[in-house]
Amino acid sequence: MHRFLFFLFLTAGILNAQNKTEKEKDSIKEKEYKVLDSRFINVDSLWAPFDRELDNFGKSRYSEVAPYIFEKDIPEIQKAVKNSKFTYEELALYYLYRIRKFDRENKLSLNSVISVNPEILAEARKKDQLRKKSVSRNSIYGIPVLLKDNINTESVPTTAGAEVLKNNQTSDAYITKRLKENGALILGKANLSEWAYFFCGDCPSGYSAMGGQTLNPYGRKILDTGGSSSGSAVAVAANLAPVAVGSETSGSILSPASQNSVVGLKPTIGVLSRGGIIPISGTLDTPGPITRSVIDNAILLSAMSGRDSLDNSTKANPKAITDYQKKLKKLKGTSLKGKRFGAIKGLMKDSVYSRAVSDLRKAGAEIIEFQAEEIQLPNFLRLLNLDMKKDLPAYFKNYAGDVPVNSVKDVLLYNYQDKENRAPYGQALFEGIVQDTATAEEFAAIKDTLKTNGRKFFDVPMKKYNLDAILSVNNKHAGFAAVAKYPAITVPMGFSENNAPKGITFIARPFMETELLQWAYIFEMSTKYRKPPEKYTD
Repeated sequence: MHRFLFFLFLTAGILNAQNKTEKEKDSIKEKEYKVLDSRFINVDSLWAPFDRELDNFGKSRYSEVAPYIFEKDIPEIQKAVKNSKFTYEELALYYLYRIRKFDRENKLSLNSVISVNPEILAEARKKDQLRKKSVSRNSIYGIPVLLKDNINTESVPTTAGAEVLKNNQTSDAYITKRLKENGALILGKANLSEWAYFFCGDCPSGYSAMGGQTLNPYGRKILDTGGSSSGSAVAVAANLAPVAVGSETSGSILSPASQNSVVGLKPTIGVLSRGGIIPISGTLDTPGPITRSVIDNAILLSAMSGRDSLDNSTKANPKAITDYQKKLKKLKGTSLKGKRFGAIKGLMKDSVYSRAVSDLRKAGAEIIEFQAEEIQLPNFLRLLNLDMKKDLPAYFKNYAGDVPVNSVKDVLLYNYQDKENRAPYGQALFEGIVQDTATAEEFAAIKDTLKTNGRKFFDVPMKKYNLDAILSVNNKHAGFAAVAKYPAITVPMGFSENNAPKGITFIARPFMETELLQWAYIFEMSTKYRKPPEKYTD
């Protein structure tokens, strides 16, 4: 619990908690995990539906198509399909081949994927049959998408990484439906920090009972994966999926995306539906895209957007469906002239951040360095407790399949029956949820204070210096962005001395996703700092 609270209140995030200095991190050789591999995944069963097709695909064809797929963005992949370099079925086979090769029970295993859609090859063949020559290069059509395993999909169970939900067969979440309507293929489910990292309190990020311990491809068993969308970010970073969907309460997309050298967008609440997603907080939760490039981020965001009649946040959003990628295509050059970004003085000691700020200056942006205010986020943990106490039962009632629990307390009692396998790191945060109570007035006051303080952190410098956005590192200020309900995007900005990836994070006012994507795109095109992890390039 101490590690969790340290990160929550000193960095204003709930994920990727580590009470270590940079020197201590650099000295780490290899971590010892209490649990490494999943005790519940049967690898033979996982691959049984694809054995014949994968054998026919083979190493030879895998090598032939790899130059057209590995590290390529969606427009490049669509161009290759159009030019008959491979089919959508072979595209799916390529990623299945890599998952089988790299993800479990070998010296390079990453444990980033929990389950694979058994129907994906049949669905890909249909995409090939129905494909028209006019498929846009910016279309999600035929592209495999990996979903964080707290997002409902009917093809495989939705577990949140918890053994109690291993048979949670559901209908599709709203964003899953939107992806399918736009032609995407559901590749499978990504591992995550169990219950979106709001469960055990002192467990490593990236661990779940169902999926085991997710590992960072840039430093396997050395570097932290970030959480809770760890599997989504790791799989995309290692080219086990072209794109993935994560979810964020406070840092759950920004943290793993930045720590695995990929692009992660935490949109304004209301841009994407939360319907059919296992919650922590109805106040703060949102899904979001995790990709290797900004253009893919825009494409995936567009494919998921829509107005969900069962989610009040999207019903109230005047920009429920937007073609974000079209805005990027209309950019003229790579200049940020006229844009004013605030760089936090306390972060300028970080040489990677300082260089990224200099890169933005070179791209034409005006940089104003400022001293961030000392602002607290009181009762952040209580907000999450009180929200999850009511929101998780609502998910069980409205969106879950036939599961043996109806509340947080039910989950606790179920896990007590086999703590070694179901909860080896304990259940400290769930126990805290059960114990926490508040009146409606107290709860409203907690939310109001947090939102006011979060917005003050950004609004004071934004107004004083007429800023378009604040520049942060990784998920350093994710907690403030969460309670302020401000969107943020992180983009690879290089690596620290111990080869740990870092991201520069742009934080802006609500519903400025288009601008965030544009600024991130220009930074990406001007710098191109992302590099694939060396051991996963074959």
